[in-house]
Amino acid sequence: MSTIIKTVNPFNNKPIKEYETHTSEQLTRILENSKKAFHTWRQTAIKERCRLLINMAQILEDDKEDLAKLITLEMGKPLAESLSEIEKCVTLCDFYATNADDFLADELIDTDATESFISYDPLGIILAIMPWNYPFWQVLRFAIPTLTAGNTALLKHASNVTGCALAIEKLFERAGYPQGCFTTILVNHDAVEKLIANDLIKAVTLTGSEQAGKAIASTAGKHLKKTVLELGGSNACVVLDDADLDKYMDTIVNARMQNAGQSCIAAKRFIVTENIYDEFLKRFKDKVAALKFGDPMNNQTTIGTLARADLADILKKQIDDSVALGATVVSGNKQDHAFFEPTILTEITSDMPVFKEETFGPVAPIMKVKDAETAFKVASETRFGLGTMVFTQSIDTAQGYIDSIEDGAYFVNELVKSDARLPFGGTKASGYGRELSKEGIHEFVNRKTVFINH
Repeated sequence: MSTIIKTVNPFNNKPIKEYETHTSEQLTRILENSKKAFHTWRQTAIKERCRLLINMAQILEDDKEDLAKLITLEMGKPLAESLSEIEKCVTLCDFYATNADDFLADELIDTDATESFISYDPLGIILAIMPWNYPFWQVLRFAIPTLTAGNTALLKHASNVTGCALAIEKLFERAGYPQGCFTTILVNHDAVEKLIANDLIKAVTLTGSEQAGKAIASTAGKHLKKTVLELGGSNACVVLDDADLDKYMDTIVNARMQNAGQSCIAAKRFIVTENIYDEFLKRFKDKVAALKFGDPMNNQTTIGTLARADLADILKKQIDDSVALGATVVSGNKQDHAFFEPTILTEITSDMPVFKEETFGPVAPIMKVKDAETAFKVASETRFGLGTMVFTQSIDTAQGYIDSIEDGAYFVNELVKSDARLPFGGTKASGYGRELSKEGIHEFVNRKTVFINH
């Protein structure tokens, strides 16, 4: 029995479209089609798979205006940011088209055998459960390397970006991928649990909340299925006394406010040493005040709404609970449906929700600390482990603290970001496994040891 998924424009709360979920019978056919496609696709030469990546890159480039408008319509980010997201997907396709052949080549190992090597074989059907905040990038950074390794994929996307989910499926079809190679499924959470249990599903990847990650990992673990989890984050942005604010202030503000703060790797805790604190706070406040809210389809808009009104409600509670514990509102803290005014908080302590929880919206808690040693100690006081960013002119100082940060990424004088050329993923409550780069294409393969004596 199917149910209805409704998409809504978060900027004006107007309905966009309705979709019927797949029935159990339809899902059975989809799984069988994906299984059939896998047996053919896994035998397809890697050079042919890479050729299709070039097709995909060209289609994304040709259609980027329309695809960007779809992103903005469904989840509310400014159009310029949506365009950047599609352009980033083009670079992803280009990267794997150039490098996948080398990444998947047999790795020769010298042993006492006549010949020994590691073969990288695809696993089968991989289930991806993806979020709405970067509706194309999050999906393609999984799908491009995973399909290029010879797997097939099923996508369960966030319901509020169902139009994007179906558009991605169409992109693979238009690029020439075999029918059943990549399929979007429209299902509820109960159906996901049954899918994970199905023998045809060989592994699961999730980008989402810590709570969702625990649930998916638990279900997958019962059935001995591999998982890759990219979960929440509470990235620290450490600003030391010698930080070059003239050069990097725009980067620092963007680290928190891009996509209206709806990013797992956004700067969520600003830890600033006392000698630069007052100057930093003044400049940060001025930059935030200059952000322009409005229709995200307007090129002048620099900050959009949150993707749903309930997300703004959660953020408001986190801020108000922190204020009750002593935080000071410097600016912002006003909500109107899904819009949340960019907010700056000071007098932050580690027991406040805005410090110890993930805040998914445009709120910047700024904490004053004595010195660099204290800053890195405070930065490490988190259950999460996606990334840390440090702003300083002393590269030696920054390098000296690399080992003290347990995160999956450490960026100096730059915001934490994903890049096709670099492995991406977290530690602790931020999940495990890696996407992108060589490590990403190896997550869903069988690293098979081959030992031959003549």
